[in-house]
Amino acid sequence: MEPITGKALILAASAIGAGLAMIAGIGPGIGQGYAAGKGAEGVGRQPEAQGDIVRTMLLGAAVAETTGIYGLIIALILLFANPLVGLL
Repeated sequence: MEPITGKALILAASAIGAGLAMIAGIGPGIGQGYAAGKGAEGVGRQPEAQGDIVRTMLLGAAVAETTGIYGLIIALILLFANPLVGLL
């Protein structure tokens, strides 16, 4: 059995870190589903305010999605442009 090198350890830890970073996609998914449900509920109560409700809901969904996008960017950096490998 060959010993684990520093590069192999960094790559393995980076893969685990990328997987953990993708957990960040759970929060935006739940938040956007909740916002869409409440938006549909609000339009059902006040159909005349549909434009304002949809606009506010879409703005909130865009802000919530940034967390998932940040997690995806971190995962991609760890997998493909790993800055830690160059430190060896």
